[in-house]
Amino acid sequence: MIRSLATLKARNRRPWMLLTLPAAAAAAALMVGCSSSGTSSGGSSGGSGGHAAPAAGSVKTATIGGATVLTNSKGFTLYSFAPDTPTTSKCNGSCITYWPPVKGPATAGPGVTGKLATIKRSDGSVQATYNGHPLYTYVADTAPGQAKGNGLNLSGGVWHEVAASGAAAPAATTSAGSGGGY
Repeated sequence: MIRSLATLKARNRRPWMLLTLPAAAAAAALMVGCSSSGTSSGGSSGGSGGHAAPAAGSVKTATIGGATVLTNSKGFTLYSFAPDTPTTSKCNGSCITYWPPVKGPATAGPGVTGKLATIKRSDGSVQATYNGHPLYTYVADTAPGQAKGNGLNLSGGVWHEVAASGAAAPAATTSAGSGGGY
């Protein structure tokens, strides 16, 4: 039986399609995970999972990794950045892609006993603070209860989950990179 040239070519492409489809799906998943954006310089919110740069809302507490820490209303861990001051965020530009600022003002939910306030960011947007620490989420935390950013030395400083007491929570035992980051 003689097969047409088109049939043979089509049959030879199938193995390549089986190999390229999973690779393309993995690349797409990686792009989605790496391209989640938080606040742009214009202060709009976005990102996957609905936790990046949440609209002003409630801050509450949760126990994560044995520590009582602050979370946003959806249960995502809130972080502070060591180089920040009580009046100035040092996380700007590409930094906010990975560490979206929490929009302010925020209200105290269950377990929150410290002082919530706001600062004005260099782009003019308003960011929530807790006991003088500007607050952020971390895009690698993809589900409530995660604290993948705790103790990381990225974007020019160390990141800490914010303890309900307002102090930096104990750092994780591993860190990625040093300085500069992203």
